[in-house]
Parts: sequence; structure tokens; C-alpha cells
Amino acid sequence: MATSPPDCDKAVFRFAPSPNGLLHLGHALSALTNERFASLFEGRLLLRIEDIDLSRCKPAFEQAMRDDLDWLGLHFASEVRRQSEHFADYAQALSVLRRRGLVYPCFCSRQQVRVAVAAEEAQSGRPWPVDPDGAPLYPGLCRELDPSEAERRVAAGEPHVLRLDMKRAQALAGAAVGYRVFDDSGEERQIPARPERWGDVVLARKDVPTSYHLSVVVDDALQGVTHVVRGRDLEAATDIHVVLQRLLGLPSPAYHFHPLLIDETGQKLAKSRSSESLADLRARGITAAAIRAQLGFA
Repeated sequence: MATSPPDCDKAVFRFAPSPNGLLHLGHALSALTNERFASLFEGRLLLRIEDIDLSRCKPAFEQAMRDDLDWLGLHFASEVRRQSEHFADYAQALSVLRRRGLVYPCFCSRQQVRVAVAAEEAQSGRPWPVDPDGAPLYPGLCRELDPSEAERRVAAGEPHVLRLDMKRAQALAGAAVGYRVFDDSGEERQIPARPERWGDVVLARKDVPTSYHLSVVVDDALQGVTHVVRGRDLEAATDIHVVLQRLLGLPSPAYHFHPLLIDETGQKLAKSRSSESLADLRARGITAAAIRAQLGFA
């Protein structure tokens, strides 16, 4: 799936929030870090709305995000890319992987996976491996299903997800898969990727016909993104992204992973934990200049 990004000889960065809640200080840190690097590289900063999960992403949250970003004084180049308007792009990428025999339907429920993992642990006497997020690696129950049987079950409407056959993907991508990272001064170095630690990741579901991994890889290529700046919690996921880039014939940006903001309990700020939002801070009379100073962007 080779693609031609927009013609531009400048560095291109992107800030890509999901409108499934209100932005907090962690999002402000990420957005402002992107702004700082875009200025350092004399490049452009794009805004992308990552709203593939239509059940959780709401227009009201998107508008609130835009208000917060305007309040912080952030300015973005060109048009905003909204992922929910580009499912066809992700379907095309998925079809490329399917034609290469890299994707298979998986009909296992979470309970079936848990039972299979528990059985493997009981038999081996050793803990089953987990991915960087702490979830058990998929034990491959559906990986070797007869293709005709799998097609019959899909046609019958049986619930399923589409998984990447990681072992085959790595074989086709080649042994020397890695990516460039850059530091605060812009200096780059190459590091190896370790996608095998993720196992057969999910690339699409029946209710959401793409995944974060697939959509960001396609979007970065189509938007001509040259530098990705995001939190350290997404560093390990880059292993998956560079493999997909290699398989789809897409360019690989350089990456920078900034520190995360931690609350008083030692946990990272998160929408799911109802961390204090930028809107709440604004309502308390805190200024955008004060937020910038607090985060080191005075």
C-alpha cells in the first residue's frame, strides 16, 4: 500500500487526541511538546481527531478539545483529519495485509482465551507471557483454522476480530526492523523493534473496523507526518507500527517519547480516572500562561 504523502520539504508533526472525554494536563503537555518540536524543526503541526470508536467519541468532546487547544494558544496547519471519515483508507490497508496472508479471523471470546492460558500455565507450571500492557499473549487458538471453515463462520455472522499473524509478519518484514528516535535537541539514533512481545495483535473488530495501530500508521503516511511525538506509555506500541509500515510499504517517521504526568497516587493522568480537566482548571481561573509555565513552556 505505497502512498504519496503531501508535497512538503518541512518536518510535519501531529497532535492526535481522541474525543472520548475531556483533555487534562497530560494532553496539554503532549500538545505543547509537539508545538515546541515543530518550532525547533521549523515544521508544521497538524491536528488529527482519533475517533474510530464511534460509541465513545462524541461531538461535544471534540468541541471541548478544540476550545481547550484554542485557549492554550495552539495553532494547527491545514485541515483537521477526522478518522471516522476515512474508514475506507483503513479497509484498503487491511485488504493488503489479508491478500498477503497476514491476517486471520479469531472467534475466541475473552473467556476462552483466559481458559486456554490457564490450561497452558497448569500444564507447563510457568506463567504465560504477557504483552507490554500486561495482557496475556493470544495463544493462537484460531491461527491454524482451515480457511474455508473460517470463511463459513464469518459468513454466518459469528462474532470475531481480525488478528495479525505476528510470526509471519516478522518473517516478511525482515529481521532488521527498527525505528529512529530523536532527543530534545533533535539528534537521532536507531533502535531495534521487538514486535514479537505483542503477539498476534487485533487489527479490526466487527463494531470498530480498524484499530489504533492500523489507523495511525495509515494516517501518518497519508498526512506526510515525519516526526511523531507522544507519551512514553505508547513507546512499546511503536514495535507494531514499524512492522505495519514495512508490510504496507509506508515510510517510518522518527519518534520522540515524552515523560508522563503523574498524580498524587503515582498513576498517570487519564480520562478514565477522571483526572482534572483543562476545562476545570480554566473554570477555576487558571490562565493558559500559567499552564504553559507549569509544564515548562513559559
